[in-house]
Amino acid sequence: MPGAAAAFPPASKVFDGPRDRERLHTVVVPDHDDLATLIADRIVAAIRRDTSAKGRCALGLATGSTPLGVYRELIRRHHAGEVDFARVVTFNLDEYYPMSPESPRSYRRYMWENFFDEVNIPPDQVHIPAGDTPRERLADACAAYERAIADAGGIDFQLLGIGQSGHIGFNEPGSAADSRTRLVTLDMLTRRTAAADFFGEDNVPREAITMGVATILEAREIALVATGEHKASIVRRAVEGEPSPDVAATYLQGHANATVYLDLAAAAELTRIGTPWLLGPVEWTPSMTERAVVWLAERTGKAILKLTARDYTEHHLSPLLAKAGAAGPINGDVFNRLRDRIRGRRKLPARRPVLVFSPHPDDDVISMGGILRKLWENENTIVVAYMTSGNIAVFDHDVRRHLDFAERAATLLGADPAAVGRLHRAVLAHFEQKEPGAVDLAEVQELKRFIRESEAIAALESVGLPASAARFLNLPFYRTGEVRKRPVGDEDVELVRRLLEDVRPEFVFVAGDLSDPHGTHRMCKLAIDRALDGYTATKPEVWLYRGAWQEWAITEANVLVPLSQDELRAKTMAIFKHQSQKDTAPFPGAHDDREFWQRVEARNLETAARADRLGLPEYFAMEAYRIER
Repeated sequence: MPGAAAAFPPASKVFDGPRDRERLHTVVVPDHDDLATLIADRIVAAIRRDTSAKGRCALGLATGSTPLGVYRELIRRHHAGEVDFARVVTFNLDEYYPMSPESPRSYRRYMWENFFDEVNIPPDQVHIPAGDTPRERLADACAAYERAIADAGGIDFQLLGIGQSGHIGFNEPGSAADSRTRLVTLDMLTRRTAAADFFGEDNVPREAITMGVATILEAREIALVATGEHKASIVRRAVEGEPSPDVAATYLQGHANATVYLDLAAAAELTRIGTPWLLGPVEWTPSMTERAVVWLAERTGKAILKLTARDYTEHHLSPLLAKAGAAGPINGDVFNRLRDRIRGRRKLPARRPVLVFSPHPDDDVISMGGILRKLWENENTIVVAYMTSGNIAVFDHDVRRHLDFAERAATLLGADPAAVGRLHRAVLAHFEQKEPGAVDLAEVQELKRFIRESEAIAALESVGLPASAARFLNLPFYRTGEVRKRPVGDEDVELVRRLLEDVRPEFVFVAGDLSDPHGTHRMCKLAIDRALDGYTATKPEVWLYRGAWQEWAITEANVLVPLSQDELRAKTMAIFKHQSQKDTAPFPGAHDDREFWQRVEARNLETAARADRLGLPEYFAMEAYRIER
């Protein structure tokens, strides 16, 4: 958030505490948006310092979704006259190989579209590995890249992300500490992660050119940035684990001026965030007590009400035991609070206006198909707003199938068979010459939108809601025809605000799983938050749902909604209505190979099973929700 730096103290103060297990200086902020401000501060300071001292500043830059907020903040500051890039030299970390510089997937194009076009850096001061270099000249080109960095006096400030394999740049597991710029073979997990950008894993290049570990470590300052729940595990390995070639990010532990910047989701598995009582004294708030007791129950394999004083003392929880005087009162209080979160249909809203926001046309039934049916049975007035068309997630073969049907049925439907046939042939010709991931014809984009909308209607009807409950917002930020989207703008926010004014909901459901492969959930939540900020009527109660990429833990959720076996089956059948996402989804996410219905079934069953193991009432399955306000 521009200008918000003063509103937040440094995260090291917000989430401070013993860091005995952290081998890297780590800053954790409450929200990922604040990372952009913090890192932009450091980059601007480096530019001012080094251009003043030696006439230029060399920046090492990263690509992907993580640094986009940083680049937008730097652009804002440049346009405000706060930073000058005329004497900045840049070196990008990596590039896919082979890769045309004009390809929508090239990092060269990414950098110009997302940063260089908006600032005054001279083009001849930009350096990006050339993905179109002939293979026989690659070794010379990599050596020349190293010389260019040396000629610039080395990198003053290096911006890094971290891959799920622990790579920095494309230094995959096994990379040596003394490695330099070179051609590498990409890890399977890295290619799976990139599949969303390439419209399928098969289209992801198998190689890349990358700065080496030694090149990165020679930078004078390093900032590694990570956001999202899906990065939490590898972040903990990088920050708290032993240095190892298996996780290249652990090499940063040997750097004198490296800092890791995390949002709270990415930091969740660090000891000081996840289990801070293992490091020293903590404030035993109700929330902290609840987390510790659930952790203890799961660690000992006991139900909450069966935990003993000995369990507490043997697992570093003596201070909590001493505060309460005995195990019984602690156990009873936590058990009662968790039990009270379970809400069957009779404890859910009834006869109220309810607005459900679904980022893609299937997120509603994937994440809250069970509660949707219950809310309808409770005679609530429900509107389900599908925020984006989801059209880029439709395979070409689905369009072929629907066009074949349309041409065959044209006469019966009262359409002009010749016109339908011409469109069919034009689309087939387009598909023949289209490269994977290329932007579709406008007509094809619309056809794919119609496919997703018809599936959404069928899924709603499957959980009992009428087609009239659906609203298709088709927000402008999504309408690029590419995986990369525009920033959320005023028009997006205004469309959401007008819907709020129309529905006047008392309850709003919003996607809270922000680890989707291309950031749409995060951007949709931003649009909703901004619209609610400007909403003048009585503010609704906001429930955050998850499901597609993770589920709320019992200690994070405010509401647990039980589902019977029949209700879970009905929810699964609703997900099946999204045929274009069935069997093989274009953007499944790299950290889970299962289909969406399989993930949902497993997570809902596990939430109920976890509650059962804690000694809570036993149910077949459960959905979890977090009330935000």
